[in-house]
Amino acid sequence: CTAMVKSPDNTLRGIQLFVNLPPEEVASLESRCKWTQYPAGKQILERETDNRDVYFVVRGSVRIVNYSTSGREIALATIEAGSYFGELSAVDGQRRSANVVAATDCMLATITPAVFSRLLVKHPTVAMHVLQRLAGIVRVADDRIMDLSTLRAVQRVYVELLRLTDSDVAVPDLWVIRPMLSHSEIASRASTTRETVARVLGQLAHAGIVERKSKALYIRDKERLERLAELSSPEGMVAPKTQSLPDMTSSD
Repeated sequence: CTAMVKSPDNTLRGIQLFVNLPPEEVASLESRCKWTQYPAGKQILERETDNRDVYFVVRGSVRIVNYSTSGREIALATIEAGSYFGELSAVDGQRRSANVVAATDCMLATITPAVFSRLLVKHPTVAMHVLQRLAGIVRVADDRIMDLSTLRAVQRVYVELLRLTDSDVAVPDLWVIRPMLSHSEIASRASTTRETVARVLGQLAHAGIVERKSKALYIRDKERLERLAELSSPEGMVAPKTQSLPDMTSSD
């Protein structure tokens, strides 16, 4: 990583948390920031360390990840430019709860927990924004716990594909994942293996539910994928189009 002094290109004006702050307040915060550039793949924070700074993603993006006991990466979130991370430790004073890795080349601005605390006290709108974000983290965690408790690996892949799906800008009635993530990235999100993801995508393509084109994955039958996410066979196989969907009793 490369630490540097603030330059005209390094600004907090694009950070969502500060959109309602007066320009002079933003400038004051910028003067208190440490500016650091990280190359893609560089570890920024390590779980269980006692660093409590708050990081703002000025350019690029980072991934929040943890690792299972077997070493498999579990993706928690991707933080894009304009957002921030590290607020949990700044608020409660505890050690880091996850690892942070640069997903792309990125520029980060850092403030100390003391500066962050004064910011929350001085600006209630900023504090409310942070509270809403923390509430969102709890809700996402609840959803993941439910998925891990009630869904098998194959079903979790179906669910993750649905979460990534969006309507096509050019054809509103068409659903697409663009850009399509790698098998490893989807596996990390679904807490499974890339081999399972590859098998599921192959089965879905064979059944005509999805179609890979260039860097996108088109969902040709979103309704059927939604039903499969709730009812998959014991082997995790996608039923051919000519057959009915698995019965509820076939789930384990």
